[in-house]
Amino acid sequence: MKRDFRIVDATTIPLCLHTYKWATFRETKAGVKLHFRLAFASPEDVYPETVQLTPARAHDRTQLDTLVDKPGTTYVFDRGFVDYAKFDAFCERPIFFVTRVKKKAAIRYLFDCPVSEGSSIKKDCYVQMGTQQNRKKHVLRLIETTDSQGNSLLLITNRLELSAQEISEMYRSRWAIEIFFKWLKQHVKITSFYGKSQEAVLNQVFIALIAFCLLLLAKIFSACQESLLQIYRWLRVLLWEDSQIWWELLTSKRRKPDT
Repeated sequence: MKRDFRIVDATTIPLCLHTYKWATFRETKAGVKLHFRLAFASPEDVYPETVQLTPARAHDRTQLDTLVDKPGTTYVFDRGFVDYAKFDAFCERPIFFVTRVKKKAAIRYLFDCPVSEGSSIKKDCYVQMGTQQNRKKHVLRLIETTDSQGNSLLLITNRLELSAQEISEMYRSRWAIEIFFKWLKQHVKITSFYGKSQEAVLNQVFIALIAFCLLLLAKIFSACQESLLQIYRWLRVLLWEDSQIWWELLTSKRRKPDT
C-alpha cells in the first residue's frame, strides 16, 4: 500500500536576518521553509519526489497545488496544508487524501459505521464539511483513532473503500517524513549555508538531497539490510579508499531472500 501514496509536509530552517534579508520571517528572524513530497522506495525508506523552497513566512497551503496534483494518488498531509475549499475539487479529479481535521471545523454528521470493540478505532462515520451556508457537496469519511501516546486523532479522507484501520496506518506512516527531516538536518548539514542568495541556498539543498538519494540507491542496488545511517557512516570512514571496498561491504550485508 505504501507505494500508492505520498507524504506531504514542510520543515523550517532558521537563518540570520542580517545575512539573509530576502528570507525575512519575523522582525528579528529569517528562515526558509522546505515543502516536500515524499514517496516510499521500500516499506522503511522514503525519497524526495518534489521539493519547493519558500521564505519561512509562506503558509504551507500555498504549495498545496504544486505538491498534491496527480489524480489516482493518495496524499497524506497534516493540518497546515488543509484547505477545505479544495476538497470537492480533489474528489472530482479524483485526488485522494488523508489528513487531520482542524480544531473547530464545521462538520455535518451523516451516519456511523460499526467499529470493533477494543480496537484503536473509536469512530468511523460519513460526513460533509462546512457550514450550512458553505457546505462541501462530497461525502467524506471521518475516523477517530489514537496515536502511539494514546492521544486522539481525528482524520478526514475521501478513501471510502479502505478499512478504518488501513486509513489510520496510512496516516501514521506520515512520521517517516519527520525521520527524513531529522536525517537531513543531522547528517547532510542543511542547517547552515555557504552562500547568501536564495539560489545558493537552494543549490545546497539540492546537493544534500542528491547525496541522500545516491545513498538510498546504493542501499537498494546492493540489497544491503543495514540502515541508511550505517551505510553513510561506512562511506565516511572509507571515503578516500577504493570505492570497491565500500561496495563489497554493502553487498556482504545483503538481505536474505524471503523463503
